[in-house]
Amino acid sequence: MTEKNKSTKLGFRIWFSAIAFGLVGQIAWVVENMYFATFAQDIYTNSGRKDMAFIVTTLMVIFSAITATATTIFAGGLSDKLGKRKPFVSYGYIVWGITIMLFAAIPMKVSAGSLAIIGFLLVLFDCIMTLAGSTANDAAFNAWITDVTDDTNRGRVNTVLSILPVFATVIVFIGLGSLYNSKSDDNRLFFIVLGLIPVIFGIIAVFVMKDSPSVVKNANPDYLKETFYGFRKDVIKENKMLYVCLFAICFLGISQQTFFSYLINFVQNTLKLGDNFVIPLAVIIVGSAVFTGVMGVLFDKFGRKRFYMPLLTVVVVATLVFYCLGFMNEKVWLYVLYPVGILMFGSMLSLGAALMSSFQDYIPTGKEGRFQGVRMCFSVLIPMIVGPLITLVIGLKDTDTSAVGFAPPFSIFLASSVIAVLAFIPLYFVRKDSDRLRAALSESRMNKENSETPQEEQS
Repeated sequence: MTEKNKSTKLGFRIWFSAIAFGLVGQIAWVVENMYFATFAQDIYTNSGRKDMAFIVTTLMVIFSAITATATTIFAGGLSDKLGKRKPFVSYGYIVWGITIMLFAAIPMKVSAGSLAIIGFLLVLFDCIMTLAGSTANDAAFNAWITDVTDDTNRGRVNTVLSILPVFATVIVFIGLGSLYNSKSDDNRLFFIVLGLIPVIFGIIAVFVMKDSPSVVKNANPDYLKETFYGFRKDVIKENKMLYVCLFAICFLGISQQTFFSYLINFVQNTLKLGDNFVIPLAVIIVGSAVFTGVMGVLFDKFGRKRFYMPLLTVVVVATLVFYCLGFMNEKVWLYVLYPVGILMFGSMLSLGAALMSSFQDYIPTGKEGRFQGVRMCFSVLIPMIVGPLITLVIGLKDTDTSAVGFAPPFSIFLASSVIAVLAFIPLYFVRKDSDRLRAALSESRMNKENSETPQEEQS
């Protein structure tokens, strides 16, 4: 590696903030994306209405996605205008934790007359929680990551961040999962304990986190115009590849969202592992984290573009194998689940990290916050609407109502595989543009370093 391509070093405070607040954010999102959905599915299963489980889960995911995207658009623009990320992260995490505790008020079994109001409360509480979480994490924390990194270290940082959801899942499942019981009258302690985690770390962020000195404050008085900066036609034309990259992220996200909210019940009930589902999921999660970590090293050594197509191919094949489990003898399910699950999640995480790094590379300097809303449209809003709607159609048609518990069908993984194939189209162009982008970023960085040298010599 030549001198000019050396990775810019990040200090302890930045690494601590990235890992600590990134992990806590992912713990909260794991609860939102998996346990809140599982919570809703268990309530309606316990209440004798499995059909409503699909409907309420879909509504929760869709309205949460809309809330997250709208929040990120406005909060991201506001953080650019103020030139600050820290207050949004620290105080946002505190409010985020408090809103998670709202779910402690909802019982696990309700009468037929209360099913609709409980569904409304589940959607409402999810949106309130998402409002706080997206302000803190999606808008401010992600913009902060872009602020404090550059193209020489962004891939490594995003690879670490992409592993955090894996560790967050392990913490929630193994460390806190015993507090959740699908057959219990309520799960108050589970949601209260989980809510305390972001509250505590939000307080820590007040004292530890620092904004990057290079944040460019948006001086344009037209706040609304700048808030929707990334949606303007002229901006799209000037940054075409940024949006092509987001389309690849979008297809990958839709593929994941067809099954992600149903994963716990799929392993527990469809694969008939019952209460023994925690160990297989933990092994898959840890294994995929190791896989993703290795990929991060390879990204830095050989460049991301070499791995785009192989990783997406693994995602397509692995999700197809999960679908094929339905045609296999039950005795082999566990033997297939471990290796294929590790490859599937590891490849999704690794490819997602690589594409997110490329997206950040494409963002024009000084516009980091304003592009977070655009990112949310492609990475959250569209995937979390289209994916669950596809699953809703499949679920209402294919679900085995005679199964014990809520058992999502194998066919959701066939849909996931087909959608993942579509990602090859934008990914081809992202790969093709990789060398040009890398050269442009390297030249820009060197010019900036050269322009700063005289000032450093005078000081």
